[in-house]
Amino acid sequence: MTMTKADLVEMIAERSDLPRKQADEVVQVILDSIIGALSRGEKVELRGFGSFRIRRRGERNGRNPKTGDRVHVPPKRIPYFKPGKHLREELLQ
Repeated sequence: MTMTKADLVEMIAERSDLPRKQADEVVQVILDSIIGALSRGEKVELRGFGSFRIRRRGERNGRNPKTGDRVHVPPKRIPYFKPGKHLREELLQ
């Protein structure tokens, strides 16, 4: 089973007695804020839930799996999530 953004919006609308459209705006603002902070190189920390940050991967030489040829892989930034203590404890139960 997968929770989607629409499922999250529905849960927020039901729990907060907000119209679905306003709940959708709330979720979108939160997601846009997290994405914006990460794109500026900031760390996002949600106590008890976890933290998001960007990890940098250096350039390397890889191989094309189809042909076996060497391929240059440029450096890139990868989003990373580290679960918080409360989340880890809940998942262990």
